Amino acid sequence: MWLTTLVRRHHEAVKFLLVGGICFVTTTVINYALKLTVLHDKPVTALAVGTIIATVLSYVLNREWSFRTRGGRERHHEAALFFSVSAIGIALNSLPLAVSRYVLMLHVPEVSRPVQEVADFVSGIVIGTLVAMCFRLWAFKRFVFPQPDVRPRVRVPRARKGPRSSVVRHESEVREAG
Repeated sequence: MWLTTLVRRHHEAVKFLLVGGICFVTTTVINYALKLTVLHDKPVTALAVGTIIATVLSYVLNREWSFRTRGGRERHHEAALFFSVSAIGIALNSLPLAVSRYVLMLHVPEVSRPVQEVADFVSGIVIGTLVAMCFRLWAFKRFVFPQPDVRPRVRVPRARKGPRSSVVRHESEVREAG
């Protein structure tokens, strides 16, 4: 039960990580779709485009789920801060790939194609995402959604009928009990 306690204590961070996982997959799919097609010679641009699209998705999911009880700002001000922080995050996400490609020269013809792809994945997708994620979590809680429990928690009452009800009784059980 230590895991349950840990999740309850850090519920915002857990939700943030789940949103991050969804956006990680989104970024990776878009990055490789672009990199293997129209942006073949521009891997940093492909990664930036994938990250920008995932950032829009991230705003919606973080605003409405991860940090739904946080706030303290008007929505337009909050969105402007979110996208400003995210722009810094996009730069932090792209920086390791740019260093790998253009400073360390880990690209074809300097290295083989498999080495280039592994270097791109590790530097752009793994290291870049980790650095940007740590920055975003800190900045979102500090600047974008600064005040906890500003918006009320909404509890959805559980339905008594349907497949998700806590007790499902069949008609025959009702007749036997009654």
